[in-house]
Amino acid sequence: MAQKVFVLGVGMHRFNNEGLSSSSMADVAGMAALEDAGLSFSEVGALYNGHLGGEITAGVHIAKQFGLTGIPVTHVENASATGSCAFGEAVHAVAGGRVDVAMALGFDDLNRMAGRLGRRPGVGAEQVMLPAAFFGMWATRRMHDVGTTAETFAAIAAKNWNHARANPLAQRRADHEVTADEVLGSTMIAYPHTSMMSCASGGGAAAAIVASEEVARRLVGDRPLVEVIASQQQSETYTEGHVFLGAVIGPAQMTRDTAVAAYEQAGVGPREIDLVQVHDAFPIEELVYYELLGFCGDGEGDRLVAEGATALGGRIPFSTDGGLTARGHPGGPTGLAQVHETVLQLRGEAGSRQVEGARTGLCHMAGAGSVCVVHILRGADAR
Repeated sequence: MAQKVFVLGVGMHRFNNEGLSSSSMADVAGMAALEDAGLSFSEVGALYNGHLGGEITAGVHIAKQFGLTGIPVTHVENASATGSCAFGEAVHAVAGGRVDVAMALGFDDLNRMAGRLGRRPGVGAEQVMLPAAFFGMWATRRMHDVGTTAETFAAIAAKNWNHARANPLAQRRADHEVTADEVLGSTMIAYPHTSMMSCASGGGAAAAIVASEEVARRLVGDRPLVEVIASQQQSETYTEGHVFLGAVIGPAQMTRDTAVAAYEQAGVGPREIDLVQVHDAFPIEELVYYELLGFCGDGEGDRLVAEGATALGGRIPFSTDGGLTARGHPGGPTGLAQVHETVLQLRGEAGSRQVEGARTGLCHMAGAGSVCVVHILRGADAR
């Protein structure tokens, strides 16, 4: 990046299934990020809104809630990677010198969007393959090829449910320690995935404010700075024998290539990463991303689960806030929720789910099986 970029403020509205309006949740998240950054909206140079709800002017109306300041407002939509892409656009706007301060804001309610989709002529469950079916087939293929068991998938989901117990902003918060047996015993959705392995769909909002080094050092005070040391986005590349795995999963090489580009930009490797957030809509995704992001070899992800390496207290904790499974997956704000969690961890502000000594964190999202985004953030001394 041409110049250093720092995350100055983050904010969230709790992910939920309560039918709250997207605009009200966006207002809460955006104002929280501004307060966290110590800024007013008049000091923001550009706003990037991540929203899947189909309302093409939603971002402009949200901006009006913060103030009529005349800044560029850009609508970003890229399936599940929407929030991650909005954050990337804000980062590059500052890195390239277009503005000194930029805000990325994600907001959505997937239940409302699904209702609109279901009312469209010619679109129904009998005419589309639901994401759960894609992921179920991916999981059973893994079981055939590698010998992964349903118990391994259940252990990953139970881990994320238990991480979410310590996250007051998570949608699913159990009042007890969740076990793999409990996960396995929940309603079957698409074998081998049960309802407790499936991502939580609902509403929510999240925001992040990024700034140049000059602005960040002026405003940060005694709080640790968090620098964005890599921001990479790629789409799939055709190769001989190319196999398109569907509108949800996408090719494995896309994630590998995006991760490698991010590691090279950041000047770090998997061994230097202290915590990871991924697109873990179902446990099969998290399991495979252990391997595709370089944290173990192909087919070795099951061993990490058995060792407890990806749980809090383990060698490389994944989805420390509960991930898509338990924190939730409203769409537009999901990738920004990952940034929110990573910033809290790198500041040492994550409470009982704090990763001890966390210095560098990775955020990964995939969108519609054809887009991959990887951001790497690093804590830095304030002075």
